[in-house]
Amino acid sequence: MVRRDFDPATVKPDGRRPQKARLYDAASGGPWRGFVNGEALGGQVTVLTYGNDEPGVGPVLHVHPYDEVFLVTAGRARFFVGDETIDAEAGETVLGPAGVPHRFINLGPGRLQTVDIHHSPRWIQTNLE
Repeated sequence: MVRRDFDPATVKPDGRRPQKARLYDAASGGPWRGFVNGEALGGQVTVLTYGNDEPGVGPVLHVHPYDEVFLVTAGRARFFVGDETIDAEAGETVLGPAGVPHRFINLGPGRLQTVDIHHSPRWIQTNLE
């Protein structure tokens, strides 16, 4: 696939150097494997990773002052976003709009794994449960 969405000559580098940060320790336990605040990389998005092996289990209802995009990388999930319920499986994405309470659970069978992209340089969250 050939893409030419913009003219590269119109974008000037801003001087930031490439950065690296550990998102998670692959040997660690628990569902919240880790996160990297965007500000640690000089960027505008924060990345989290979540996973569990228990159907019916997931994060509590919470809300952010910015959009969050969920990438389901393994398994199946049921997302509760505001008044809507959305089932998603590996290879699909779900948007949690800013200010809309949301949560999700593992639908099973097996492991649910997500990468969660917070449209903010810092992870900011209020739990509602």
